[in-house]
Amino acid sequence: MNKISHPRREFLIRLSSVSAVLASGATLSACGDGNDPVVLFNYGVASGDPLTDRVMLWTHAAFELSAGDVPLTYQVATDNNFSNIVSTGSVVASGANNNTVKVDALGLAAGNEYFYRFVARGGHSSSVGKTRTLPASSVAEVKLAVFSCSSYAHGYFSVYEAAASSDAQYALHLGDYIYEYKDGEYPATPVVGRNVSPKTEIYSLADYRMRHAQQKSDPSLKTLHARMPMIAVWDDHEFTNDAYMTGAENHTEATEGTFAARKEAALQAYHEWMPIRTGTDKSVIYRSFNFGNLLSLHMLDTRIIGREKQLALTDLGSAAWLSTSRQLMGSTQTTWLATQMATSTAKWQVLGQQVVMAKTWIPASIQKKFDSYFRAPAPDTIGAIRTEVETYKSQYSAALTAGTIPVYLAGGNANAYLKGAPTDNPAIPYNMDAWDGYPVARETVLGAFVQAAAATPSVGKKLVVLSGDTHNAWHNNLTTLNGTKVGEEFATPSVSSPGWEEYFPTAFFPGTIKTLLESTTAVSNVQWTDTTRRGYLKMSFTPTQAKGEFIFIDSVSTKSYAIATPVAAETRTYAG
Repeated sequence: MNKISHPRREFLIRLSSVSAVLASGATLSACGDGNDPVVLFNYGVASGDPLTDRVMLWTHAAFELSAGDVPLTYQVATDNNFSNIVSTGSVVASGANNNTVKVDALGLAAGNEYFYRFVARGGHSSSVGKTRTLPASSVAEVKLAVFSCSSYAHGYFSVYEAAASSDAQYALHLGDYIYEYKDGEYPATPVVGRNVSPKTEIYSLADYRMRHAQQKSDPSLKTLHARMPMIAVWDDHEFTNDAYMTGAENHTEATEGTFAARKEAALQAYHEWMPIRTGTDKSVIYRSFNFGNLLSLHMLDTRIIGREKQLALTDLGSAAWLSTSRQLMGSTQTTWLATQMATSTAKWQVLGQQVVMAKTWIPASIQKKFDSYFRAPAPDTIGAIRTEVETYKSQYSAALTAGTIPVYLAGGNANAYLKGAPTDNPAIPYNMDAWDGYPVARETVLGAFVQAAAATPSVGKKLVVLSGDTHNAWHNNLTTLNGTKVGEEFATPSVSSPGWEEYFPTAFFPGTIKTLLESTTAVSNVQWTDTTRRGYLKMSFTPTQAKGEFIFIDSVSTKSYAIATPVAAETRTYAG
């Protein structure tokens, strides 16, 4: 049966596509001749997982008026007019894969920029994307835009748009690309026009697909994907809150089905909708990317593949918390990482992963007052916390001057308690979902880097860890439990998800916590933090330094935004 064409609708669709392309700095190829079924590319294009000779290309293509597989041709060119096509081939946007398609474009040259598109029968074309391969040898500088935690309901993705207009060459997404909650749960009142679809919490494959599609419909995210290749890993909300190998905090099998089924649905949708290479086991996403002899980027999975269930704060000091077999990444991935760091010839060993690795510890007395605040938030409760913070800082300063802040080790292993003054008020981790909840696993990874660096002294290897998850910005030292510095951590703020300012809204309070963390560095590894603003992290690597620039915007609640004027403290460097 012949399909009825809709010339005006097709014109509007094409006009929208042209606008998207212009925003990405590319051009649109000729559209169809009107005799073939209209093919819609409603979610733009994306590229990812670049290597020296190839890159993954992604799009979603569907017939306007019918279902079915859509045959496509992909094209990669050195120019945005596609007069010099260097890689091309036939692919199918299959209904079995939710009409998404991914292809590894081969035969590319190292360290080069390319343009790409997908073309359907009759010439219907996607927008044009820009991508680049990895450099192969000597590299002067690499610039990465690092993201995490993009909650659709909490606001607009202006952070992606800001990064797309920067000089970053590659995007890194460290997880929480989507969120699983039902409409009106997180947050209770979504930003106007940002209600999630479906309105229910997502459990099934159809649910996860719909949520990914909504995310990819955002114009700012489409602009970013069309501007640079993305290297991504998941965190918990691509599945559900505080997930681990066999379950999650936000999953009840008695009423929500098996976690295994939910995880399988989430894995399938993620691999369909993200420009990531998919192997025979979709749960394995840890992988390395080598940027010449400058840096090796090791993307890790600290969430699903090997994580044991999180412990509670009441488990601190317990045999479980201190167990030498307790895993965050799993033994297979940990061994793989040690081998990658040992065999790499690059100066910068960079771990791209989800949760904060450094010790972010606070006094137990203040943790108790946090708990009191969450049970009954009130101005007098906040005042009590502030008083306790100032008291502790004064005691800490006096103890530091006196040289009486010890590090206690039991048996030389991970049974370590950093204590500040007073000695009966131990510092404890505030976040057991992070590496602080897995101290032996952290010690193992840091020890593996120390061994790798010692084995190749001529390379002068340095360790940088890139993290997300907390919605806040961090610059931390990485130390072993005996206090030896091993590397530095840069953790990106969120794209839109709220930081501590939502939970402690009183104006002075986030600053109070900031000064506590930054001024008690023998207790906590924090050098600098920002707990109130949304943004991204731009990392620049050269042979002499790793530089992290924290880029903040003024608002995610409206479409208009301004990039905050940077101050010196928001640029943090680690000397090579």
